Parts: sequence; structure tokens; C-alpha cells
Amino acid sequence: MNYEVIIIGAGPGGIFSAYELMEKRPGMRVAVFEAGHELAKRHCPIDGEKVKSCIGCKSCSIMSGFGGAGAFSDGKYNITNDFGGTLYEYIGKKQALDLMHYVDEINMAHGGEGTKLYSTAGTRFKKLCIQNDLHLLDASVRHLGTDINYVVLENLYNRLKESVDFFFDTPVETVVAIEGGYEVKCKDRSYTCEKCIISVGRSGSKWMEKVCRQLDIPTKSNRVDIGVRVELPAEVFSHLTDELYESKIVYRTEKYGDRVRTFCMNPKGAVVNENTNGIITVNGHSYEDPARQTENTNFALLVAKHFSEPFKDSNGYGESIARLSNMLGGGVIVQRFGDLIRGRRSTAQRIEEAFVTPTLNATPGDLSLVLPKRLLDGIIEMIYALDKVAPGTANDDTLLYGVEVKFYNMEVEVSEKLESRYPGLYVIGDGGGITHSLSHASASGVYVARNIAESL
Repeated sequence: MNYEVIIIGAGPGGIFSAYELMEKRPGMRVAVFEAGHELAKRHCPIDGEKVKSCIGCKSCSIMSGFGGAGAFSDGKYNITNDFGGTLYEYIGKKQALDLMHYVDEINMAHGGEGTKLYSTAGTRFKKLCIQNDLHLLDASVRHLGTDINYVVLENLYNRLKESVDFFFDTPVETVVAIEGGYEVKCKDRSYTCEKCIISVGRSGSKWMEKVCRQLDIPTKSNRVDIGVRVELPAEVFSHLTDELYESKIVYRTEKYGDRVRTFCMNPKGAVVNENTNGIITVNGHSYEDPARQTENTNFALLVAKHFSEPFKDSNGYGESIARLSNMLGGGVIVQRFGDLIRGRRSTAQRIEEAFVTPTLNATPGDLSLVLPKRLLDGIIEMIYALDKVAPGTANDDTLLYGVEVKFYNMEVEVSEKLESRYPGLYVIGDGGGITHSLSHASASGVYVARNIAESL
């Protein structure tokens, strides 16, 4: 065998798998294969001046490369079992939380020291939310910021590269079970290993589905979250963000009984493009450095959609809506809330005259031509509900960017050890459809590495 362990994917799951293997078994032959670039070479060409929108790079530096899709996120590690995945259903609630705290300690030891750990424990806002039919979820939140998150990843990579073989810009085509282990096939060469950890993240969803079909690994359909990214003056949510930073608020709509939730809140942050399998969607970043902060806060409002028989392709449904936005706007569409309510599209002039200055160069348009009525009705209801706890949310000049889609991989059937039906083949992180966050994905990597270290 070329290696004792091969890890496919250098996102948080893969990074923390490699880290823990080096801690538990120094000298172990470990390789990490990543379709994207190494951290220092991850640069999105969009500069807002010469390049104003996505140009469809062969490998999206925002979504792929060392650090995964979370490398340029705002670096929020939510330590909770209330959201972020269902890892606890496999390994138990206490162990899941213990592993997330362990990941936090590693981040603090590699450049994250000095960043703040926020908590919803004992907050007065829980009562305020309940009084207005909103529900604030419990969590401790470590906010690194996009800048400090990069430093932590850089330090982790510098430590790992001395002991681990990294293969960047090397997409794995398939994985084959062989006697005594696995063969990992790339374009020009194949490699073998005793144990294989697959951690390909959300951007590897289609690849993961293909491998599961080839290996006859059972999967089941997962959900897709569809919605918009809201941008408004930072003062509107400052009473929440100053104390909690990230407030996960859930609302059940009166009209349809659907759940709408806030997601990825970025105080004084910026709205950004994402490229997932060639589809341009929207996301948000924020920085710890005051010099890089803006006057706006942004967050997503998402509606989760689960589908029953005969339809199984939840990601395909989300993709079709995102493609419609791309077709009408050439990418992301932006609309003033006041224009949406009045049934008219936003124009460049109306956006320019608004009191909220957009942080993303998006195409003014009409989101009602993109989002299905049921989803849009739920989002509008949620905005009015949030206006009761954060007055100003429903102002005319509040900006809505669309669409934001959170794709979830098909949930891969694994054991309580996160092991597939093939002994020694593990599926972790968001790629397995079990975790949906940086902290949960990282914890799953540590968990599997410890199992492997004990078994070899």
C-alpha cells in the first residue's frame, strides 16, 4: 500500500482527520487529495472593478481548496447539537459536544486565541423572541472572522505538511475496493491505502452520489434550503449581534406552517458570490479586523424543503431555482424589500438612491420571478416577524439578494463509527449529509481519526 490512510478532501473534516492521526500515530503514512488549490493560491478574481461577477473558474477558490468552502467564511464554529447536523445521533450528544470543544481548543492554539466565544445562555432575547412567536436556538459560538480563520488554517497547514503528503489540484475520479484496502484513482495515477476517509463537502455532492452508486452504498434523500440573503444597516441588529453575534432564530409561518430560519449572520460584513457546480449563489463573510468591516449586517433567511416519493432530487430542485436567477440576472439578483412588497422590480436607480449601500455588485431585479410563491411568502412573513424584535428589518431599503441555496448531500448510510458498508471506508463531514457546519464536520474528522488510530 502507498499509504496507511488516504483522505479525500481538505476541508475541515479532512484537516482534522489528518491532524488527529498525526497526534495519535506520529509517523503514519497519510495523504490528502484535494481538487482545489493550496491555501496561498486560493484567490477569487472578482475585485469589484475589473472583474465584477463570477467568470466560472475551473476550480472555484471560494468553494474548493485547503480549508474547504469554510476557508473564506466568517469562521463561525457553533458548539451545539441544536443545529449544524445530526452527528450526535451517531456518536451521542456528550461526545459530539466534547469533540467540538476539542476542535475549538486546537483552533485557539493555532492563531485563534483572543477571539470571542459568544453564548445564548441566560440571554434576555430568548424571552423577547418567544413573545413574538420566534424561537432562539441555544448555542455557544466561536467567531474567528474571515481573517483570523485564514490564519488558523495557515498554521494548521504549516504543521501538517511536514508529516502529511498533500496533493492539490488533484481531483479523485473514483474509489475502488481492493484486497486489503482501497484504490484511489486520479486522472494520471492511482494510489492505494488500507483506510480511506471521504470528506468532500457540499461541493462534492455530485461526486459523492456517483461513488455511492458505483460502490452500491445506500443513500437517502436529504433536504435543500432555499431563500435570500438580507442586508441592512448594522444598527438594526446590533442589540442582538453585540451580545450573541450569531442568533439562530426559527419562525413557523402562519400561512403554510413552514419553518423559516436565520442563518450565517455577519455583523458589519459583506455579501459575496459562491459558485457551486457552475451555479452562482450568494453568501456572506465578516472580519475580525475593524478596518475591514462595513456599515451593514447580512444574514440568510432560508426555508427548508423536504420531498417525498416519487421526487428524490432535492438538490436538483434547488439548482433549478438558482439557475433561473442566473438566467434572469446573469448571476445574483438584488431587490429592495419595498419594491418586492409593491410588486415591482428594483432598478439600478432605486438601488443607488436607497439608504443601504450594497456590498455586492448584483443585478437589480425581481425575486418574485425566481422564488416559488410559497417560499417567498414565508420569507416576507419572517421579515415582518423579525421587525418586531429588530425594528427596521422591514424597512423599504432593506436589500434582498437571491438566491441563497444550501445544498445538502444525499445522506450516506454509515455505522456509529461513520464507516460505510465497506470496512475501513469512512464518510465524514458535510459530504456524508450528516454534518452541516464547520464545528460538526471538524468533530467528525477527529472522531474517525481516533477510531482508525485505535484499529491499526
